[in-house]
Amino acid sequence: MTTSVSTEGKLNPVRVALAWGVHLFTATGAIWGLLAMLAIFEHDWRAMILWMVIAMLVDGFDGMLARWADVKKYANGIDGALLDNILDYLNYVVVPALFLVEAGVLPSGFQMVGAFSILITSAYQFTQTDAKTDDHHFKGFPSYWNVAALYMLLMNLPQWVNFGFLMLFNVMVFIPVKYIYPTRNTYLRTLTLVFTYLYGAIGIWGLIQYPDHPKWVVWITFLYIAYYIVLSLIPKKSNAN
Repeated sequence: MTTSVSTEGKLNPVRVALAWGVHLFTATGAIWGLLAMLAIFEHDWRAMILWMVIAMLVDGFDGMLARWADVKKYANGIDGALLDNILDYLNYVVVPALFLVEAGVLPSGFQMVGAFSILITSAYQFTQTDAKTDDHHFKGFPSYWNVAALYMLLMNLPQWVNFGFLMLFNVMVFIPVKYIYPTRNTYLRTLTLVFTYLYGAIGIWGLIQYPDHPKWVVWITFLYIAYYIVLSLIPKKSNAN
């Protein structure tokens, strides 16, 4: 009978290789972040979208793969949570900060203000000891700056409107509202996962068609955002699906 541990007490090398492979998969987030930044410097928004989407997909699946591969046991030489935080700060904060500087979505003279603001508030948000709570929530606005940047690009709103929303989200970082972690929440889990994957599928389908993306795609995704906000704000009374 095959076991995860050999008779000598050593870890199964296949399981070890799989676990380290998951860490490598997570680490590719740095590559996609760099490619996104190079695309931003070139003002190649289609390429930027591609690399940002790939980075989000890696971030969306690496946690599930890490739990499946039991990386804490089979590759415990790497701090997976630290690796994930480093790459999240790169892809969810630094990349969109550069976008704010280069893309012309903020008023003239305020691009650096916008970029500096999200760099600083996100540094605070990421380093709180309870930034991710024990019951799988994010405390304060969870630095979804890459998502905000993509909406700015797709919606083409007035620059001062973009700046106003940006400042509002910065303030929300410091308000201790508990926002759900969609793939790990324990209440309305099935419904939330269905909505989350549907939101992702529709969003990616629309993004890859930029700049000829259907306008309705942007607006329909706000249904999920509304669901996410309401679910984050309402009292949680049970863990039932």
